Amino acid sequence: MCSRYSLTSPPEAVRATFGYQGQPNFPPRYNIAPTQPIPIVRLDGRGQRAFALVRWGLIPPWVKDPRDFATLINARAETAAEKPSFRNAMKRRRCLIPADGFYEWTGAKGRKRPFYIHPEEGGVIAFAGLWERWQGPDGSELDSATILTTQANALVAPLHARMPVILPEEAFDAWLDTDRVPPSALADLLQPAPDALLTTLEVDPKLNNSRIDEPGIRVPVQESLL
Repeated sequence: MCSRYSLTSPPEAVRATFGYQGQPNFPPRYNIAPTQPIPIVRLDGRGQRAFALVRWGLIPPWVKDPRDFATLINARAETAAEKPSFRNAMKRRRCLIPADGFYEWTGAKGRKRPFYIHPEEGGVIAFAGLWERWQGPDGSELDSATILTTQANALVAPLHARMPVILPEEAFDAWLDTDRVPPSALADLLQPAPDALLTTLEVDPKLNNSRIDEPGIRVPVQESLL
């Protein structure tokens, strides 16, 4: 499961990695939580990569009232192409979700210890995502997205059994190309990240509060206790 992540890289670095045409400016986010706006990269009507802000928590088009629907922040990569909530998006609405790390917890209830999992070499990474567009009876529209997860690699497994699918840059085109690349051709991409790609860091328990979004929550716990 992935229920919190971060995107603090400068907009210029994100744009350079994902190759979208616009030049949006957005603030660093240290503690992104479900239902909040998140950036995604998807193809526009001309087949060009485009930046968009959407709600984290996918809402399928057939939902009558989003307020009465569970928040689908994650989708299992192994079954997304079959599940009613995700199968149409797997065929037609795949996206990239920029990030520079994600969080997991370990420990007893009430004493959970948060860990920041991020690239060993730093920089921006891409989660495999799906997006949908919900339309209300009044014509209002709401775009939303979910993060695909897979089994954890050896680094993440001590913290959680699942982790986000992290796509390498050479896979971006195939993932986004829903016209020519069907879900059945994507199995090799939906695998755990190489163990050597990431590293873990225990961070300040203030992270547990989703309202706290500041650089201090990523300070190593040993330093935060000094």
